[in-house]
Amino acid sequence: MGRAEPSGIDTMADLRGQIDAIDGELLSLLAERQRHVDRAVVLKQAEGIGAAAPGRVAEVLAKVRGRALDSGLDPAIAGAIWQVMIEGFIAREERILGKDGTDR
Repeated sequence: MGRAEPSGIDTMADLRGQIDAIDGELLSLLAERQRHVDRAVVLKQAEGIGAAAPGRVAEVLAKVRGRALDSGLDPAIAGAIWQVMIEGFIAREERILGKDGTDR
């Protein structure tokens, strides 16, 4: 069953139900992203790439802000969410890779 447009929802209970469903989908996607980041650890290790790779972080954040704008999401909100997410994933990678390595 697809979601209704927010303007077509008449009660807070129904709106909250839709938001909860979206949250569930977001969590599934974030778990998938984490699995990809975990694979990146193996590939980075083999290629001598550091966990942080600041150039890549800047590239990802710029893409996210642009895509957010195109999607109707406030780019500042998207940037802040991704910044926190990236910092968390970098910390996860650094537990294995340490802080050494190149920026790509």
